Amino acid sequence: MARNLDMTALRSFVAVADCGGVTRAAGFLNLTQSAVSMQLKRLEESLDLKLLDRSARTISLTANGEQLLSYARRMLDLNDEVFGRLTALEFEGEIVLGVPHDIIYPSIPQVLQQFNHAFPRMRVNLVSSYTTRLKEMLARGEADLILTTEDDLDAGGQTLVELPLVWVGAINGTAWRQRPLRLAFEHKCLFRKGVQKALDDGGIPWQMAIESDQSRTIEASVSADLAVHAMLIGSTPPQSEPIQHGGALPELQTKKINLYSADVARGEAFQVLRDLLRNSYTMRVATRGLAAQ
Repeated sequence: MARNLDMTALRSFVAVADCGGVTRAAGFLNLTQSAVSMQLKRLEESLDLKLLDRSARTISLTANGEQLLSYARRMLDLNDEVFGRLTALEFEGEIVLGVPHDIIYPSIPQVLQQFNHAFPRMRVNLVSSYTTRLKEMLARGEADLILTTEDDLDAGGQTLVELPLVWVGAINGTAWRQRPLRLAFEHKCLFRKGVQKALDDGGIPWQMAIESDQSRTIEASVSADLAVHAMLIGSTPPQSEPIQHGGALPELQTKKINLYSADVARGEAFQVLRDLLRNSYTMRVATRGLAAQ
C-alpha cells in the first residue's frame, strides 16, 4: 500500500534545517514552536527514522535527515511550481520594496521567500538604497513599501524595532586598536555623524580612512581589517563580526527601523507583504536579533 509524505511537515523540516532551529523556523513559517515540533515528530514517526540530532545546544541533521533534505527541497519546489502555474492567476503585478542595504539581512530574504510561496505570480522589485532616497521614492509614488533607519518616526510610519549600533570589524581583527581610529563609511550613511560624535565625546582620535558610495567596498575594507564600521546589531556581514572592545570604544546610539507604505491601497498581496515585514521584526525583537536558535 502506497504511503504519502506530509508536505506541511516536510516544509517545517526544511525550514528548521535552513533556519538552524525550531524557534526561527516557527517565525519564518508563522507557526508556533509547538506546531513545528509536532510536525517534525510526525514526520519522524511516519518514516520511522531519526532525522534531527537534538543532543547538542543547536539542532543538526542526522545522516538520514541530510538525505531527506535533498528529496524534500525537490518535492516542495515541484509542489510550489504546480500551484504557481495553475492557481492564483488573479495575483499578478509588481510591488516595489525599498530597504537600506545594511538591514537586508537577515530578515528580507525570508520575507521574500514567504511572499513568493503565497503569491508566486507577483514580482517584488527590491530596491536597496539610503533612507533619504527611499523616502523620496515613496513620496514620488516610485515605491510601495519602504523600510528606513532613523532617529525619529514621521507621520504615517510605524516603528518595527529599535536596535543599538555596534562596532564592526574583521574577524579576529585589530584595526579597532589603532589610533587614530580608522573608519569606513558610505558617503550618505546616516550612522557616520553619530559615530564621529561618540568618538569626539570619548576623546578618541579618528580619521575617515575609507569612503565610498558602494556598500560592498565598505564591507570588503572592513573584512580586510583596514578600518572599522558601525551597524545595527544582528546585521553584521558574514566576513565581519561585532568588536569585543571591552570599553575601549564608546557605546553607540540606537536607531529605529521604520515601515512606511503608499497611501493608495494595493490589495491583498500588498497587505500580506506588509504583514510579513512586521512579523519578521516582531520575531527579531523576541529573539533580540542575536544568535540563531
